[in-house]
Amino acid sequence: MIDPKIIDDLSKRLTDMVPSGVRQLQADLEKNFHALLQAAFAKMDLVTRQEFDVQQGVLARTRTRLEALEKQVAELEAGLSGKPARSDAGE
Repeated sequence: MIDPKIIDDLSKRLTDMVPSGVRQLQADLEKNFHALLQAAFAKMDLVTRQEFDVQQGVLARTRTRLEALEKQVAELEAGLSGKPARSDAGE
């Protein structure tokens, strides 16, 4: 989920852009901007950068393991058929 500090900062910035004549409503506007931004970000189903980086690492390790297994299968198949294994298995 998005860091609440970011939502607070955005709602504060939006409130600061309101003309000075309407500043009396500043607290209400800031609260409403905060709620709107929080709802919009919740609908987007976003992940944090940390979660993204973790999943990227998992994917890289999985890809490496898959390539090693493909190579091993190709060698085993070659051993059964008596033919030399192809070095480009899976490409």
